[in-house]
Amino acid sequence: MSDYAVKADRFVLPGYVATGGYLVISGGVFGTWSAEAPEGMEVVDRGGRWVVPGYVDTHIHGQADHDVMDCDAAGVNEASLALARRGTTSWTPTTLTQPRAQITSACASVYEASESRDDDFPGARIEGIYLEGPFFTERHCGAQNPAHMFDPSVEAFREWQETAHVLICKSALAPERKGSQEYCATLADLGVVCVLGHSDASYEQALAAVAAGASCFVHTYNGMSGLHHRDPGLVGAAMSTVGTYAEVICDGKHVLPGAVKALVDAKGWEHTVIVSDALACAGMPDGDYVLGDLPIRLGDDLAHLILEDDTMGSIAGSVTCVAQEVKNLVDWGIVTAEQAVRMGSEIPARSAGVDDVCGLIRPGRCADFNVLGLDLTLEETYVGGVLVQ
Repeated sequence: MSDYAVKADRFVLPGYVATGGYLVISGGVFGTWSAEAPEGMEVVDRGGRWVVPGYVDTHIHGQADHDVMDCDAAGVNEASLALARRGTTSWTPTTLTQPRAQITSACASVYEASESRDDDFPGARIEGIYLEGPFFTERHCGAQNPAHMFDPSVEAFREWQETAHVLICKSALAPERKGSQEYCATLADLGVVCVLGHSDASYEQALAAVAAGASCFVHTYNGMSGLHHRDPGLVGAAMSTVGTYAEVICDGKHVLPGAVKALVDAKGWEHTVIVSDALACAGMPDGDYVLGDLPIRLGDDLAHLILEDDTMGSIAGSVTCVAQEVKNLVDWGIVTAEQAVRMGSEIPARSAGVDDVCGLIRPGRCADFNVLGLDLTLEETYVGGVLVQ
């Protein structure tokens, strides 16, 4: 079925929500929405449901036992297939703080995965690469290995970007590290988003990095200097800086709903980015796994570092997905359904500078979309107009 029209109760379109009507899918790309059924075209009836853009995850390390740092193109593609089955149709594979050569290999494998696909590949599209590290500080390292951290280096970035064939669209750093402002300024000129996190920076250091070109914050609240009324820290900068974006993990475990609400109220939903920060153990049974070169344990839908005495340390990452986080935000009463959907699609794409290819239902773009129940439960996902099985 190459050409058809989807009928639904609500469509999240650029700028507004259309009530009822039909959305044309032709040759795997979006056509136009109309109130009346297109003449002579097969209709896929999804009455009583939402049709929304496919979700975009701009901070995610892996899925289904495949990690970006495995440096395996086939594994990246397997992760992409698993993501599409959970409603994520675009992602930016995310690296970890590991040896410089391993990051180079990871960039090469993501590019190889992207180039290996046919037009009808039914998995999430690779829209870029996110370098989470290695330019962090030990104070809030989380599951990033401090042994491999170093100061921001434009030289290292250029090496990775060359290997990635210019796929890198985001790069994270701690603003208190030497050379951070120069790094932010250079990458901003190159059109790459600089993201601040895993940092003990002061509010003033964060503002200096934003002034130099940084425009986003890594999983806000987690792995950063907290908000205090006499020391606003990185959280305060995330909340208060104009025009920047703040990632947040909305699984209800990394950040409690009240703190998510405080961030959205301060930042505005238009600049709050749902991310999963999901690990390779997402979609896998409870047990012990490895993140980079650090042991982790998955249990109760959360992964923790394993300490030397076999007890669990800090949170290592999530196993959630954007589809669940979108629903959580509405269930928690923080935003409307339309706002939550955009926070999981349009806003992440815009924050990463990839909104020219994903995050919107727009004529001529690849027909990647989700069908949701009226309570926002994910029911179906389509990639290139084809139902994901």
